[in-house]
Amino acid sequence: MEETKAPTASTESLAYVTVEVADVEAAHRFYAVFGVDKHIRLRASEAPSTGFRGFTLALTVSGPATVDHFLGAAIDAGATVLKPAAKSLWGYGGVVQAPDGTIWKVATPAKKDNGPATTEIDEVVLLLGVADVKASKQYYVGRGLTVAKSFGGKYAEFDSGASAPVKLALYKRRGLAKDLGVPVDGSGSHRIVLGSTAESFTDPDGFAWER
Repeated sequence: MEETKAPTASTESLAYVTVEVADVEAAHRFYAVFGVDKHIRLRASEAPSTGFRGFTLALTVSGPATVDHFLGAAIDAGATVLKPAAKSLWGYGGVVQAPDGTIWKVATPAKKDNGPATTEIDEVVLLLGVADVKASKQYYVGRGLTVAKSFGGKYAEFDSGASAPVKLALYKRRGLAKDLGVPVDGSGSHRIVLGSTAESFTDPDGFAWER
């Protein structure tokens, strides 16, 4: 196994997220209906990918009605339901898989609505499923990212800055798959590329960054 080299000093941040899909035009149509086309880029790719790709994109919204709005729009546009929307200890949410295979979670910390459904997205988070959260957190800190939240070896979230369209977070791969309702096994391409503000590199879990 090739040894992962220590990162060089840099000031890194997540500038954009590119999802790789087989059919760019079809994906554009889906994401426009879903309401997230302004938050991601799309690129054509036929790279082999099977099972869990090791990440999810998550939307945080204002209330349950808005969760239902986004999930309903995704389902009407062809998404598959992985976990129906439901209440939990942390709030309300559900999980769907886009026709291109990307998994999306839509959730809110609110358990009751304070108003009607909206089309507003409060936050978009890219959750990377990693083998070792503590090690990956230190890797990214070494690249210049600042930790905003950290819960031991289970979860870490980075300060994305006010202008970043997507927030970056780390989750234990097995725990992320369980949360999404999918088997943890997967191989091949992650089918996602992260936009770097500093330089191109690949992290210890195989997620590629490009400038």
